[in-house]
Amino acid sequence: MLKKTHAPQMIGLVLVIFFALFPFVYSANDYPYIMHIFITGFFYAILASSWSMLAGYAGQFSFGHMGFMGIGAYTAALVSHYFYMSPVPTNFCTEFAIGDSYLIILNPIGVTSSTLAQDCLKQAMEVWNGSVEVTPIPVWLSITLGTLMGGIFGLLVGALVLPLRAAYLALFTLGFSEILRAVISAEIAITRGQAGIELRYMFEDGITLFGRRFEQTDKLPAYFVMFFLLLLCLGILALLARSKFGLFVRALREDQDAAAALGVNTTRYKVMVFVITSMMAAGAGAAMAHYVGIVSPNNIVILQMSLVVAMAVIGGVENFVAAAIGAILLEFMLEMLRSSFVIGPIEVDMTTWRLVVFGVLLMLTLRFSPKGLLMPIIEYFTRGHIAKETVAKRDEPKMGDASRTESSQ
Repeated sequence: MLKKTHAPQMIGLVLVIFFALFPFVYSANDYPYIMHIFITGFFYAILASSWSMLAGYAGQFSFGHMGFMGIGAYTAALVSHYFYMSPVPTNFCTEFAIGDSYLIILNPIGVTSSTLAQDCLKQAMEVWNGSVEVTPIPVWLSITLGTLMGGIFGLLVGALVLPLRAAYLALFTLGFSEILRAVISAEIAITRGQAGIELRYMFEDGITLFGRRFEQTDKLPAYFVMFFLLLLCLGILALLARSKFGLFVRALREDQDAAAALGVNTTRYKVMVFVITSMMAAGAGAAMAHYVGIVSPNNIVILQMSLVVAMAVIGGVENFVAAAIGAILLEFMLEMLRSSFVIGPIEVDMTTWRLVVFGVLLMLTLRFSPKGLLMPIIEYFTRGHIAKETVAKRDEPKMGDASRTESSQ
């Protein structure tokens, strides 16, 4: 018989199977739209779950998570836009020999040029007259570099900011994100500023899966990339939460001074959790940038960070699985609320009011269910048996005393 304590694992397995099979069984006319919502939901689930590890487990309330997402996205975009490999030197661009090939770095593009129209590469291609094939950096490599860059910045910012606590940490990371957005907007020659920078699609040349050919704009390949990236992040977070690492970061959340007194290297573990979650955010940003095909400073605005925090809080900030599921559900809710409706002579424009509804839901959650809407359900299955076991153990001595009393009589 299935025990109640095994229910979370069974529910998780059912959800994984559901998400894995959904693209093959759903066939409505809005298929591309629903798939896009799922992909976006997986993206926000990675951000919410990793932020849950940082804030809910380690107690480090940071507003810089979307900044690290932007670092990953822009690293992928710049690598995809500026870096190419060639078997021969161009003699026009900045280039470095790497084995038998050359790494070509293109000139800044500004807001009026396209990738292939940049002078140095264009001149080289005219000289070669089609005899040399120039290849871009692979998408998987640009995503990897974006993830690593997020870790590097996470290490630098974490080492600088994590001695701060509470509101000071939140304000510092908020300032970091805003400074990053300002720098990206100002460096128009390199990043194209508010115009955004385009990059190669996740599968620029298409891909064949399950005997079927998919083009660059098809949703199924990107769906599974984001889905497996989410599973990878949740798997890493689960291993960390159940290890000594998870025990130490929870100790930091409860009482940092007490943890330090017991011998926990507080700075080390705070930096470690900051770097790990920053890399997850950067990896999600890099993958999402290749899916969308363009990235701009508007992706790093404080509203986006507030959305991630709200998703984690409503789902359950102290449980990364609850935060991830909450992010997916709330992404669908936000999209469904786009549909306007009429009440008598008044037309309610939900494209504006949907965020109000979202805010009201957040306030109600904080007031009546501070642990989130999904955490009570998870705790019912994972901890509901503990109370009965505690009562039973407490009653055991009483039953023994009663038997001894009867025997004495």
